[in-house]
Amino acid sequence: MDRFPTSILRRISAPALLRFFATDTGLLTLIALTKLLLHLATSSGFGYFRDEFYYMAAGRRLAFGYVDFPPFIALVAAFTRVTLGESLPALHLFPALAGAAVVFLTGLMARALGGGRAAQSMAALSVLIAPQYLGMNALFTMDSFDMLFWTACLYVLILILRDNPPDHRPKLWLLFGLLAGLGLLNKMSMLYFGLAVVVGLFLTDQRRHFRSKELYAGGLIALAFLAPYLAWNASHGWPTVAFWQNYSNKLIPASPFSYVLQQILIMNPGLFPIWLGGLYFVFRPEGKTYRALGIAYLVLLGIFMVQNAKNYFLAPFYPVLFALGAVMITGIRGPSRWQWFGAEHIRWTGVITLVFLPLAIPVLPLEWELSYLRVFGRATPQTEKFDTGGMPQYFADRFGWEELTATVAGVYGQLPEQDQAKACIFTGNYGEAGALAFFGRKYNLPPVISGHNNYFIWGPGNCTGEVMIIVGAGQPEELAPSFETVEVAGTTRCQYCVPYENNLAVLVCRGMRKPIEEVWPMVKFMQ
Repeated sequence: MDRFPTSILRRISAPALLRFFATDTGLLTLIALTKLLLHLATSSGFGYFRDEFYYMAAGRRLAFGYVDFPPFIALVAAFTRVTLGESLPALHLFPALAGAAVVFLTGLMARALGGGRAAQSMAALSVLIAPQYLGMNALFTMDSFDMLFWTACLYVLILILRDNPPDHRPKLWLLFGLLAGLGLLNKMSMLYFGLAVVVGLFLTDQRRHFRSKELYAGGLIALAFLAPYLAWNASHGWPTVAFWQNYSNKLIPASPFSYVLQQILIMNPGLFPIWLGGLYFVFRPEGKTYRALGIAYLVLLGIFMVQNAKNYFLAPFYPVLFALGAVMITGIRGPSRWQWFGAEHIRWTGVITLVFLPLAIPVLPLEWELSYLRVFGRATPQTEKFDTGGMPQYFADRFGWEELTATVAGVYGQLPEQDQAKACIFTGNYGEAGALAFFGRKYNLPPVISGHNNYFIWGPGNCTGEVMIIVGAGQPEELAPSFETVEVAGTTRCQYCVPYENNLAVLVCRGMRKPIEEVWPMVKFMQ
């Protein structure tokens, strides 16, 4: 029984590992592992992000769809809970693995483009140090998996474009469709990606791929993954359409110049020459084979600027530009190569990376990190209109949830036993609802409901409206006409949370004047 493990250990001895890491694949593995270990080491920093509570709640209510996202993230949340639990390290493991996979795939893209070890490592390292990717892979959100599916599709697309004629390996379109379909299960932005790829192919010589029946079969495979989500929407009155109609109301408009500048900032200004070089390369004669990728990027950039989308919506496309740029730069011979990417530029990129690192992930002790954010936090582009207290939203939305729960639990604990038996909690948004449901378990809090996004779909449950604790959903004078009595029973306090979650009145409302089923349609809030 001991011989098998011993033989395995002998094969992965230190010399064998050194030989492996000396190979091109080994070097990419090492860079990807660095990414993974960085996220694992910082996975418990600060606390749970607002959206993480929402996704965990969805994971306990599995369905074919949700108001603001398809079912993939809920499935991952459910799988994580069953296999690893719901601690911060457990929750952040799969996003970190997705980020490490993107690093590795980016290196493989550079290899597929003809780049050697220098190009592969430059491309992979670019993804490793890009601030947007560091922050994205530190949270349990759709975006980490969105980037993975886009990158995987782009890698397959490179193989398709590289291998001529179009019927050389047509089955790759089926793989592309499968990956795109999985991406559609995760986030609807994959539709934009698919549209951009179609436009890019159509406007270049690669339009000959439209003669391939496998391309259309791949498209059908991708759309088949979307069918359950469409059916869910149809059966619930198309709430996703209502959500996207209201989505832009909370965003800060950005001019085209500002939007491009934000792209440079979130991807690390020091890396701008690499991805710009990749875009430049595909429009040169030697990059003609991959010109469809450059056109696809410009199509997406134009769409997202016109729609005033968040700046990170375009982030999943940059790995292929890093790969293209790395291949071009490392292919330049003579002194002109260093004009593109010289030693001095590498040093400045390292300095910029160190400056941006604490703005992306919590690498410093709490008080040091907060002091750093107060000084440099406003340098990060803000996409939403809400005041975040000087911190980036992805940090600010990790504070205050346990304090909120403790305050509500104190109010609940002061209710007479007969009221506790009838009570439910109503909140103004899914962050509050998710946090109270998650942390409220140790206080034995009653059910938490809300009218925000999918909480509206989940409905009032067994809540009767006889006794309701309401937080973040109106002032006493606003609620007085709807209840027999409204009492301010507490106030939330949090030191670092976003300002609009601080100093909230916790209300105890008794005797709802109308049946809750009649009132429920009026609490609907899709945004």
